[in-house]
Amino acid sequence: MKVDMDKFKKIEILGKERDDFTRRIFDQVEKWGMKIPDVPYLMVHFGLNDFFTTGETEFWVANEVDAGYCGKLIFVFEDQTCPSHYHRVKHETFYVLKGRTKMVIDGSEVIKKTGDVLVMPTKTKHSFAGYEGPCLLLEVSMPSVPGDSYFENKAIGRDGVI
Repeated sequence: MKVDMDKFKKIEILGKERDDFTRRIFDQVEKWGMKIPDVPYLMVHFGLNDFFTTGETEFWVANEVDAGYCGKLIFVFEDQTCPSHYHRVKHETFYVLKGRTKMVIDGSEVIKKTGDVLVMPTKTKHSFAGYEGPCLLLEVSMPSVPGDSYFENKAIGRDGVI
């Protein structure tokens, strides 16, 4: 079973703004000497409609729910933040492919750079942002399924749940 990407349309950037940000991301990744695979992607503002401050772009390389695994590339611009949240089911491991990220884990801040790995156990509250420039992360995890992301900000999703 694959996750229906259309379920995310209410929290996603669309139209010309999406095209502009997509071009900026692909230009940056090319400057790094890398290439984003031709896969579905979400450019999310988490329903807050301020993508450049609170948002991220997720390139869904694999989300094999039945097989039990997920792999995503996550791009954040400098200071663009994926807001504080946790998962009740999903266990994640992040690998910093390029750039630096500021992660806040259960209230403690840590800076991770290219080549660093960070394991995020289930039920661990976390957020991350591009730090001193944009950042590209690889997330290897259990599958991403709707209803397993619990955000501190209750304005996100339905009562803080996406």
